[in-house]
Amino acid sequence: MPQIRFLEDLQTVTASRWDALHDGSNPFVSHAFLSGMEQYGCLREDWGWRPRHLTLWEDDTLIGAIPGYLKENSHGEFVFDHAWANAYARHGRDYYPKWLGAVPYSPVTGPRLLAGDADTRAALLAALAEALPGLGVSSAHINFHREGEDGDFSAAWLLREDIQFQWQNLGQWRTFDDFLGAMNHKHRKNIRQERSKVARQGISFRVVHGDQASRADLQAMYRFYLQTFLEYGNAPALTEPFLRHLASSLGNGLVLFLAEQDGEPIAGALCLRGGQTLYGRYWGGATLPGLHFEACYYQGIEYCLREGLSRFEPGAQGEHKLARGFLPTVVRSRHWMADADFSEALREWCAHERADITRYRDELLLHSPFRSG
Repeated sequence: MPQIRFLEDLQTVTASRWDALHDGSNPFVSHAFLSGMEQYGCLREDWGWRPRHLTLWEDDTLIGAIPGYLKENSHGEFVFDHAWANAYARHGRDYYPKWLGAVPYSPVTGPRLLAGDADTRAALLAALAEALPGLGVSSAHINFHREGEDGDFSAAWLLREDIQFQWQNLGQWRTFDDFLGAMNHKHRKNIRQERSKVARQGISFRVVHGDQASRADLQAMYRFYLQTFLEYGNAPALTEPFLRHLASSLGNGLVLFLAEQDGEPIAGALCLRGGQTLYGRYWGGATLPGLHFEACYYQGIEYCLREGLSRFEPGAQGEHKLARGFLPTVVRSRHWMADADFSEALREWCAHERADITRYRDELLLHSPFRSG
């Protein structure tokens, strides 16, 4: 029988063993990304993150894993369950700790059941169900799993859905003008005006991959990242050594869009790339007209068209993305509750939430910027 082990440090497994469990198309589940967060100070226990990666072994062979964490709060997850925690508290129960299968601070859909076949994925979930009582948790949550993993979960795992705004090229666009040409006049005009504002300010962009980035490039991007978090009064989780680690380990999987004016960097957007997808993650810099939209959206779309990428996921939330060509896309999460009564009550709650999400998506699509037909 396979053996279960919870790992508190991903560096106890070699990168080659871990990365053999997935196809390499999603950088967020790579050993470099996950272990780098632990190694370079991005995950702090006082912020509620304690690594507990579920792994499945046959003798000395790693056959499956779920990146996971014991959580003492719901910070940095992007699937909001504060109402659940409050309901537990009202009934004199402790919601925390809980176990979370996810990528910290990254609302990015990707594989969560890392295994080569359906039988091993089923074995992973069975192993997790067996191990959860021993962890002393109220619940287990697996956030932003792929649609293709839906069939691996039993009915005991409650399904939640949400909306993100994503750009997708089905092969019909080769240039940015092709993309604009598919839009109605109003939205096409607005985008051209936004881009013109940036150009008139003498701002140009330099696209830098991780293996090309100088120390000054990385320092500038990190400075912009800090600025955004400080402006919103939030504590930045990422560290500059982690950013340097990503640049050296991911190479062209890290993409920086650096805005320059008079030869100096004034803003930047940080993206990751994997498979056919560009993932927008962080932005910061000068608050100049049109600059945010150019750095975070239009530069990324142009990059995808140039590089032949079919999808651009610029991050969570933001209805303003719709007018810029990012359509509503359903994302998923799964939830297991140790208390059977709470689970049944939440089952109906989740069904109502999914119905609301479906209505919301349908309403958004009525305001698509693209011409019909």
